[in-house]
Amino acid sequence: MKPASSMPRRIGSVAAALPCSFILVIATSPARAAGCNFEPQGEGRVTEVIDGRSFRMSDGREIRLAGIEPVAAEQTGASRAAALSAIVAGHDVTLRGQDNAPDRYGRQPAFVFLDGADISVQGQLLEQGHALVSATVTDKDCALSLSAAEVAARQARRGIWADSAANKSAESPGDILAMIGQFTVVEGKVLSVRQAGATTYLNFGRNWTRGFAATISRRMISAFGAAGTDLKSLENRRIRVRGWVEMRGGPRIEVLRTGQIELVGGD
Repeated sequence: MKPASSMPRRIGSVAAALPCSFILVIATSPARAAGCNFEPQGEGRVTEVIDGRSFRMSDGREIRLAGIEPVAAEQTGASRAAALSAIVAGHDVTLRGQDNAPDRYGRQPAFVFLDGADISVQGQLLEQGHALVSATVTDKDCALSLSAAEVAARQARRGIWADSAANKSAESPGDILAMIGQFTVVEGKVLSVRQAGATTYLNFGRNWTRGFAATISRRMISAFGAAGTDLKSLENRRIRVRGWVEMRGGPRIEVLRTGQIELVGGD
């Protein structure tokens, strides 16, 4: 399974806290913040856009945009690449990040800025509705910037958010099953929180075996406790869960970081 994602928690605004430690509460007026302005990891010109979140530079380096996930399959790979190409193709960029170690495919993860820009390329894609926030950002200000950009697109119904189906409804498990193997956002009301063996289930349907559920392993319980969240308190709350869809009877998303769960506010 592909790694899941994470986002933060902070009551009262989109101002999120540390995304690997807190649950995010979305409010209605996201602030635009620069964020993700880490130490430079190099610069150069973009010569080829490979897909919706990676490109090649003139020195041969392949760069993967950190902190975001591509949108679901309803948008074609070509259109995802076109969105990134419209921003970076032929431009000089600066790479920033906390770690420039390549991933297993040899790509360098980075936050990317066009010369003179105060918002990352990731932020631009999110604001246009061409990407989703992932779970891997641990810096508070960077997480705030990315989260605010996604909220802005959702409120303005740009890109994928122009279609109400972009937020998959937990009440429609068939639609979620169509997204197996893809990074997806699911929204709904938690009807029950149950433990079975070493796994806690946030059940969104009355039929536990067929309905959508978020699964949380026992080793994650202490992380939620440290974030000040009792999982039972999510019962009867409306939340969003983001992550990679699997099928285990019904559709499931495994929660590997607390920030994958987002309390729904006024957006």
